[in-house]
Amino acid sequence: MSRQSPDNPRRGASVIENTVAILRCFAPDRQELGVTEIAPRVGLHKSSVSRILASLEQEGIVEQAPSRRYRLGLGIIAIAGPLLADLDVRRAAYPILQALTRATSETSALMVWDGAEAVTVEQVPSPEPVKHTSSLGSRYRTEGSASVKVFRDAGDGPDRADGPAYALNDAETSPHEVGIAAPVYDHRGEVVAAVLIAAPKFRTDATRIAELGDHCVQAAERVSLRLGGSGRQRL
Repeated sequence: MSRQSPDNPRRGASVIENTVAILRCFAPDRQELGVTEIAPRVGLHKSSVSRILASLEQEGIVEQAPSRRYRLGLGIIAIAGPLLADLDVRRAAYPILQALTRATSETSALMVWDGAEAVTVEQVPSPEPVKHTSSLGSRYRTEGSASVKVFRDAGDGPDRADGPAYALNDAETSPHEVGIAAPVYDHRGEVVAAVLIAAPKFRTDATRIAELGDHCVQAAERVSLRLGGSGRQRL
């Protein structure tokens, strides 16, 4: 049995135990932590904490904030699907996604941005035998992706009027799929998510795209309202 000194209780612990101990340092009142704050909490040398954090950052489990301190990253979603019920925007969006899929018979999804990629955090599959779906935690960074376009264009704000209030991926990334996404705004007017409709190309002509776009925008506005945000109300 490994002996642990009183001043270094983590010595002898496995890498997994140390990694979990580091992740548990983060809490609602400690969302950002530096290496020097984490090290004494877990009883490890700063160099060991730095190495573990670097590995976690590479996997998207943690990320560096502008302050250069660390915070949990959205990569954890890919391995914690069952815990997504704790995500406020997901809770707010789920019944609306269900209604959206019922109204359109197409797959609807909720996407969030981790700074570099759009991540699927919720999905309601189409009831049709031919449909497009993705696994929770799936990531998209291709410029042509509808959800990526929403987050890239977030600086335009909720009241932009230079065309449709949704982003379109008309078979740009896959010849067999059409994606339509609209932004979700929080109480600060910031884009915090995107509502996405994914449909097969063969049943999505220009008229159908316009119809789905309207449904998508309305759904995104409903989610925004539940988060205390606003948008162009066209209900």
